[in-house]
Amino acid sequence: MKIVAYLALPGGGHWKLPDADRAALERRFPSVEFAIVESMQGLAAEIGDATGYFGFNFPPPLFAQAKQLRWIHSASAGIEANLFPALLESDLILTNSTGLHEICIPEHVLALMFAFSRNLPAAFRLKQEHRWDRIEPLRRGGIREISGANLAILGAGPIGVALVAKAAALGMHVRVMRRHAGKPVAGAEQVLGPEALHELLGWAHFVVLAVPLTQETKQLIGADELRAMRPDAFLINIARGDVVDQDALVAALRAEALAGAGLDVTTPEPLPAEHPLWELPNVILTPHISGYTRGYFPGVLAIFSDNLARFVAGAPLHNVVDKRLGYVANGREGA
Repeated sequence: MKIVAYLALPGGGHWKLPDADRAALERRFPSVEFAIVESMQGLAAEIGDATGYFGFNFPPPLFAQAKQLRWIHSASAGIEANLFPALLESDLILTNSTGLHEICIPEHVLALMFAFSRNLPAAFRLKQEHRWDRIEPLRRGGIREISGANLAILGAGPIGVALVAKAAALGMHVRVMRRHAGKPVAGAEQVLGPEALHELLGWAHFVVLAVPLTQETKQLIGADELRAMRPDAFLINIARGDVVDQDALVAALRAEALAGAGLDVTTPEPLPAEHPLWELPNVILTPHISGYTRGYFPGVLAIFSDNLARFVAGAPLHNVVDKRLGYVANGREGA
């Protein structure tokens, strides 16, 4: 059995598997051959006789030559780049690294909500200008409280569920949209189905996107949905850039049709230097880092190692993606 690992990071960069971790894998799995490659050329040379693949995205052009491949494990929770037609039509098993983000991403969302509530973007601009102005941060209702605010969370996967609990503990009124409205979410005062989206958007002071990117959620938030939002509301996206019609969002932000947006994901990534989102004063941008924490890569390796042990033993794998739905569907909607 051969496992090929190609750990190029989406958007640039590379995770180099530490030598100690590679040695630990080789000791634990003496019957497995590990090929750790750091380039597309290296991957092309090794993938032909590989049984399994460990990486963020599998390059579609190499799929045809991976004739012995039976399993792909994604080093992230997001797997949409792996759902290309040839893979969807195959019987190959796809698993992901869901389970690492229930703390870091909700905390990132809370940080954005606190930053907007205390109008820290205005304070940062004043600091850059060396200007002491106690009125500027107050304009357009620029300072408010989290407690008592209305929070709409679109998506009830592990991240959305964890965020509900944290937000409710802060005194927020939380409502959730999920595929099946009949399934309750602890801490949410109401769970709604997709048909109630506009109603939910019109109610919320903060709208958080925590859905997987699927055909159903692509551009879930478009011009009509942005018009349905309150003018004093903030949109926070920690899902995928394509969940939002980005041009419509820019237009709404320029028109001050909503108060602002906190975006950890964009389309494309990296965001081009000339893109208008960089210049909008009511936007906080972070470079797709909400899912990262000090324990992220060790956590990914632990999930992969557990699944590899199951794969070697012929046991059922964890975090199996329903390729038709586009997320892990073991009773929970993907985040």
